[in-house]
Amino acid sequence: MAGTPEIPLVSVRGEATLEVDPEIATLTITVGARGKDRRTALEDLTRRNSAVLELTKGYGEAVEKLESGSFSISPELSTHGRGERIRAYHGRVHITAVLSDFTALGELTTRLADLELTRVDGPWWSLRPTSPAHGDARRQAVKEAVTRAREYAQALGSDLAALLELADQGAERTSSMAMAPAGFAHKGYGGAAEDTSAPALDLEPQRQTVYAQVTARFTMTPPKL
Repeated sequence: MAGTPEIPLVSVRGEATLEVDPEIATLTITVGARGKDRRTALEDLTRRNSAVLELTKGYGEAVEKLESGSFSISPELSTHGRGERIRAYHGRVHITAVLSDFTALGELTTRLADLELTRVDGPWWSLRPTSPAHGDARRQAVKEAVTRAREYAQALGSDLAALLELADQGAERTSSMAMAPAGFAHKGYGGAAEDTSAPALDLEPQRQTVYAQVTARFTMTPPKL
């Protein structure tokens, strides 16, 4: 529909940006093992993997999701002497844990980091796809569009008459995901674990930015020019 002098149109854009607390935090855990032969490496990896899963599951409802990812075992070759020889086998398995209890998150992160041959990356803060924050942003964007359109109309001595079109430009979280430096929670192959338990890591959740945008077209009453 095209505007006419009797039924003029106004087209506007409505935007909204919200700063909200994160709802979940994600940790990626890499469990390693090393053995002189393949069987030893596999047995060691199985034991360490079970220890990580048992520890994480011990936090009950604080852990929303626990998933095992890729697994690998590969030989370490030595070039000393004639030809190549296998010195050892290295195994790795990747685990993802999603937590909603950020108090438990700090303690779990430290306890995982205290395990031998275990690397922890994260946390990555985020909102759930079903977070009400997305709906809040969309509603505010619509209100902004109506307010802006009415201001334009009133500036002409007119008022809004009807809504012709409302187009959703999407709502999305725009803040980057914060993570601790890679390898901050990694213990090497050598040495035994200390007897004392490490204190819980103090983690400050990163607030999330939610953005929504709509475009709207309205008809107006004839302006008083």
